[in-house]
Amino acid sequence: MSDVAIGFSGLGVLLVLLALRTPIGVALIAVSFGGLWVLMGWRVAWGALGTLPFQFAANWVLSSVPMFLLLGFICYHTRLTEGLFAAARLWLGRLPGGLGVAAIAGSAGFAAVSGSSIACSATMGRIAVPEMVKGRYDPGFATGIVAVAGTIGALIPPSIIMILFGIVAQESIAALFLAGIAAGVITALAYALLVIVRVRLNPRLAPPAAVHATRRQKLAALRDTWPIAATMVGIFAGLFGGIFTPTEAGAVGAALATLVALVRGSFTRARFAAAVTETLMATGMLLFVAVGASLLTRFLALSGASDALSRLLIGTDVPFALMMLGLVLVYLVLGMFLEPIGAMLLTLPVVLPVVEAYGMSPILFGVVLTKLLEIGMLTPPVGMNVFVIKSVVGGLVPVQAIFRNVAVFIVVDLAIVALLIAVPGLALWLPGHL
Repeated sequence: MSDVAIGFSGLGVLLVLLALRTPIGVALIAVSFGGLWVLMGWRVAWGALGTLPFQFAANWVLSSVPMFLLLGFICYHTRLTEGLFAAARLWLGRLPGGLGVAAIAGSAGFAAVSGSSIACSATMGRIAVPEMVKGRYDPGFATGIVAVAGTIGALIPPSIIMILFGIVAQESIAALFLAGIAAGVITALAYALLVIVRVRLNPRLAPPAAVHATRRQKLAALRDTWPIAATMVGIFAGLFGGIFTPTEAGAVGAALATLVALVRGSFTRARFAAAVTETLMATGMLLFVAVGASLLTRFLALSGASDALSRLLIGTDVPFALMMLGLVLVYLVLGMFLEPIGAMLLTLPVVLPVVEAYGMSPILFGVVLTKLLEIGMLTPPVGMNVFVIKSVVGGLVPVQAIFRNVAVFIVVDLAIVALLIAVPGLALWLPGHL
């Protein structure tokens, strides 16, 4: 059997293991180790297993991942986010579906410190869904809004997915963050517009909210958002002002959030311990998958399978639009079964050379890829954001109803993906000027 055939056989075994619901980190490491053993002998396989994980995990840029995770968990556990929805409710509550629009605005605000769509959905689910149910919103409609709003957490910086993409693709994380801002804002506006249109067409989804606030009350509510605003401004001002690097921004943000929580009086030892514990668990999970992906990349490179597959895809000479349509379909299918980071790390070694050969900006592709991976957080059977919301609301609404209500938002998401590809300047304008 040729080396390339061994590489493709390894990919086939990997797909079988994933279909059998083997944890993706275990599947990646097992296939890579076994493939290297067959390809180059047991000494090389054990050598790779002993050195590659350390080489990957010791990457200085990677240190920003646990720091940004810690930042989000500190904000969540010390309740720095509570004022976001309350302020958005007073300012936007009188719009059709105003509480839903407020939940989207609150999610966009929390996204600026969380970097995680799951954390965003869990936080807003606990705050916004009870308010919408109290306002006699359709429970399926209310939970669907919060589930999709959580995906903004991976677009607006800081984004864990974009950090890992930047490390693997060797692209500027600051440029990815800037490009993500435009995509996140467009997504939030599109979601809000869809909520308004749906309520206009079917007022039973969301009765008018009895929100009557004076200008003084609205301004007072804005003052309650200062914990998140102070943390966000501190991070972005320092990051884009050149005071510290994206790698250092996570640590600065976590320190700022801790300081703000101390000033606000919401910091306790127990809450900090919970934030650190969840950060360690999430970091361990991410690193385990990332190490497996780095081993797979080495195995595919040594076998020549990645180069052969890339040449095959490039050599087909299909139009750019058709190639992108194929990638969209691939990631939509992967998103139904794999969590986003695993799907990204699994495919980047093959997909990135193809995209670059077509002349697409890696920064733009990073944003489009993030958007596609977040759609996977909404599609069955995995749909992590949907199940997070289900765990928050309990028996209020069946999970099937949440999936039904996110379906129309997925159509909007696909339209946004098409818009970003067709008009690259929407995402690339900020990185190009700042």
